[in-house]
Amino acid sequence: MDWVALSLSLKLGAATVLILLPVGFVVARRLAFHPFRGQGMVEALIALPLVLPPTVLGYYLLVGLGAASPIGQVWQALVGRQLVFHFEALLIASVIANLPFAIQPMVQAFRAIPPEVREAAAVSGMAPLTIMRRIDLPLAWPGIVTGMVLTFAHTLGEFGVVLMVGGSLPGETRTLSIAIYDRVQAFDDAAAHAMSAVLVVVSVVALATTSLLSGRMVRRHG
Repeated sequence: MDWVALSLSLKLGAATVLILLPVGFVVARRLAFHPFRGQGMVEALIALPLVLPPTVLGYYLLVGLGAASPIGQVWQALVGRQLVFHFEALLIASVIANLPFAIQPMVQAFRAIPPEVREAAAVSGMAPLTIMRRIDLPLAWPGIVTGMVLTFAHTLGEFGVVLMVGGSLPGETRTLSIAIYDRVQAFDDAAAHAMSAVLVVVSVVALATTSLLSGRMVRRHG
């Protein structure tokens, strides 16, 4: 087991969840409750990482975050080193790649809330923040948790995107999925098997959790 790679993957997964939890919550509520012109295009862009090959997404992120890009140049001026091939680039790539996994379950959960419940609360004089706290969160929490579980599990298994923007630098950008690839390349089947088993367990737990939460939502809103 490459414990350094596992630690880095857990760190990346936790950081991605911490960023996408508030971002996903705000965006999902907007999409669910406040339709706007061009919403279909926005939802399509959010879902794009689901169908776009990871290496293609990673390539454009590499171009967009590289030393020749405006973002890369600003980062270089502020921090004194390039952005790509460092943990920060992995985090940006992970957040973008996980947008659909975080936001789509939340949108579905918010849309499953009966409109008459929110309308009755508004008519009774309940403030928007109170509606969010006392109605939206209690009824949509399974979808919110589902989004975060899927985000964390998907982050641990990311390969193409993180490899393109981060490479395979021990302790800096070599995540568990990349470490597995390196071990296979070195014909170290035992280590590759041990690390792969960890990702299999995480994936099974994540899918079982989302299945249970989806069943809870169906029973609640059925």
